[in-house]
Amino acid sequence: MTFGSGAFLLGAAVPLAGALSTGLMSIGGVGLAAPAALDQPQPLNAGFLALADAPGVDAFPTVVSSERLCRRPVDLNQAGVSSAIAGESLFHGSSPSTAVTRAAEAIAQLGAAPWPSIHPLAAEARVPVLMYHDVLEPPEVFFDLTPADFESHLKTILDNGLTPISPDQLVQHLRTGVALPEKPVLITFDDGYAGHYEHVYPLLQKYQVPATFFVFPGKVDGTVAGRSTLTWDQLKTMAADPLITIASHSVTHPPDLRTLSDEELAYEVVESKQQLEAQLGIPIQYFSYPTGHYDERVAQAVADAGYLAGFTMRESDEKFAGASESLLTIERFGQSNLQALLEVAWGGPTAAGVMPVVADSAFNFATPVAVQTIDQEDQSFSLISGGQPVTIHANSRYQLPEMLAGSNVAGAVDGGFFSLKYLDSNVMIGPVLSQSTRQFVPGYPGETPKLNGRPLVLIAPNEVQFVPFDATRHNTLAGLAQELPGVTDAFVAAGWLVKDGLPQPASSFGTLFDYDARRHRAFWGINTAGQPVVGVTHTMVDSVQLGELLHQAGLRDAVMLDSGASTSLAYQGDSLVGYTPRPVPHLLGLVPPEANDGSPCPLVIDEENPTTIKR
Repeated sequence: MTFGSGAFLLGAAVPLAGALSTGLMSIGGVGLAAPAALDQPQPLNAGFLALADAPGVDAFPTVVSSERLCRRPVDLNQAGVSSAIAGESLFHGSSPSTAVTRAAEAIAQLGAAPWPSIHPLAAEARVPVLMYHDVLEPPEVFFDLTPADFESHLKTILDNGLTPISPDQLVQHLRTGVALPEKPVLITFDDGYAGHYEHVYPLLQKYQVPATFFVFPGKVDGTVAGRSTLTWDQLKTMAADPLITIASHSVTHPPDLRTLSDEELAYEVVESKQQLEAQLGIPIQYFSYPTGHYDERVAQAVADAGYLAGFTMRESDEKFAGASESLLTIERFGQSNLQALLEVAWGGPTAAGVMPVVADSAFNFATPVAVQTIDQEDQSFSLISGGQPVTIHANSRYQLPEMLAGSNVAGAVDGGFFSLKYLDSNVMIGPVLSQSTRQFVPGYPGETPKLNGRPLVLIAPNEVQFVPFDATRHNTLAGLAQELPGVTDAFVAAGWLVKDGLPQPASSFGTLFDYDARRHRAFWGINTAGQPVVGVTHTMVDSVQLGELLHQAGLRDAVMLDSGASTSLAYQGDSLVGYTPRPVPHLLGLVPPEANDGSPCPLVIDEENPTTIKR
């Protein structure tokens, strides 16, 4: 084996350990005999292992092999490994497997009811939504509570085994029928009183209980006279807490929205959303009808304003959330009903086929790959979920079925953006790392700073990360591995559609070209079951609306891929789009568990496939 001296100084495409294992190595043309093979395995020297952390070629923005990232982890307890280093991490990229648990935010990826309908399984459940108003000392009206009263309510809820949930969890349950915790409850507050910050918020933090606050901006601004009010600074503090959901309660809290003109009604539901979003910098997804009054026209105005759900109230015949007419009219109970609800609250039956959900923000790459098409809000899109995500970087541009021929990938979507300068070029915009080539290719230095802030997709054997791209840190293999140890695939996407469980507003797309145009769109992400999901739209949609649709479909994170004419989706070798897309050099695919050999890089491609880059 021969290396030029310059290549050796920078590091070689072949790992150093592999070079040392050959019979002869030449540096600068001078042959050096390798040591003779030893009869017995020798302990690895800890000093030699430290070389793994020394800067090599992967610390430079140049093409470099990523072969070592695809090797199976070595058992440090095997013969020949020094006991002095046993227990240390030789391969920093080997992540522990994630535990699979049940979680309240589960969402069924199959069988969601058309929005805003209530799923039949959710109608069987008994999920109470509790409504509170002011908490102060002393109370002023019969439905006020003292701080001690409210703390007693929290203790009663927790002592009786009820699990407080968020409105996101409730709406997912109502849409899909997926079971919530055994005894769920949603806690809500109307009107935005000062006591909500002074008394309620500290108690929610003390007991770690989530709650939703319906606020009307006219009161916060002081343009509507009334009892005590929250301030914008207090609302900003609360909105930054994951326990708290801020929602809209109109602008001026009119006594009956049904009596307003169309223009006045639009002002109350649209302007309140816009003011809250502008002040707090978060999406406002939910609306509460002042005094509970609504009709079909009012509910439609709430839908047209872009809310995911609306909440109402009634003075008698109160109902569980699943008995609501629709997601636009979710029923609530007054807080005086708490005792009667303790024994009857129930999260509902488990939907058949719903996969176990991974805890927190973990992942589940061991579920079967399945495809579904969803028709929702005059839009149609297909999702392929399950399996383990991998990428293929081809030697030119092709249709997805051509690239997938002879591979173990069940479903795939077109991937990152690529240069259009040459028709047969496979040059990507930004850095790309793929287990198909087992090679890292940096982005063009003059181009990569323009990508700063875009989603950098990082894929490892047991997890995925979407992080803001930084050209100074992420244009080398070492930089990617530092961000996510064990990374096997990486590329830069266009923008976040859903981030940390929230659909992204127009402001998040910055200067991204045509983000607001109605086009065919391609996307991929992770759903609340921890599964990877790839998909495309069959109808024209802008990026903001697509984010809202994917959020409703249960994605906790999603990014936009190359779209427009490139929008492509394939399943089991067949295209799922009704046109011939522009050929692409890159795809993101899903390897089903039955075709996964358990290695860090499970992708298999037929060596005879002419689209591959030969390794």
